[in-house]
Amino acid sequence: MNDTRLPLQTVAIYLGALLIFVWSGGPFIWQFSTSFQLDKALTSGSPSLIPHPFTLEHYYNAFVEKQLHRYVWNSLVVSLATTFLCLFVGSLAAFALSRLNIKGRFGILMVILSVSMFPQIALVGPLYLVATNLGLLDTYTALIITYLALGLPLVTWVLFGYFETLPREIDEAARMDGVSVPGLLWRIILPMSLPSLVTTGLLAFITAWNEFLFALAFTSNIDRQTIPVGIANFTNLYYVPWGDIAAASAVVTVPLILLVLFFQRHIIEGLTQGGVKE
Repeated sequence: MNDTRLPLQTVAIYLGALLIFVWSGGPFIWQFSTSFQLDKALTSGSPSLIPHPFTLEHYYNAFVEKQLHRYVWNSLVVSLATTFLCLFVGSLAAFALSRLNIKGRFGILMVILSVSMFPQIALVGPLYLVATNLGLLDTYTALIITYLALGLPLVTWVLFGYFETLPREIDEAARMDGVSVPGLLWRIILPMSLPSLVTTGLLAFITAWNEFLFALAFTSNIDRQTIPVGIANFTNLYYVPWGDIAAASAVVTVPLILLVLFFQRHIIEGLTQGGVKE
């Protein structure tokens, strides 16, 4: 009986994994296929998943005519700066709340979490006025500061949970060896928390890379506009270039997929170990 049940369970697991892959990856596969098809094929009555004929016209349009590379550079600058600032500030906050004797630390964590619960549409107006008064419109600074505020609560919470799993004996041993409090963070805690740093860094990067509303409100020219705004600008009044949009989407999605695949081991460790108290 057990010998029969085991193959059935294996088949069910693989079938479930296949269904999840088709459900999750189907839109991306269709998007990549669309980017290699001619416009007349995309508007035909029976679209095909296999490009015929195969064309790179949409990639040429995206990079040469619509200057996608400039949007990619802007997003790269903003996302990397946001990620490093989130990790720097978030690690300091998480370390202080986890390892130092701070009264009401869980109340502080709840306040930090509550900040991230405000809907973005309710914040964009006031933040736009602030950016205008400070002369920060059409600058990287406005986007970086805003994205820092968006990503910092998640980074702080995840790092706090991971720091809590590290034994307190490490702190005592470090103090006996004459290690200062900053040295405890930079020389001991952070090197031991690499999986959590990778996880939170990727989450902060992806959040900044994909954000649209604030980038649309705070920027008005190609010199500072990010990828989501740039792709939205592909559309004109009477025509939607689906092929060009698909090509641009494929270009900006591939780096995220490669990052997740490359750091998947660290991501799993960072998400799972932070939920287990040692």
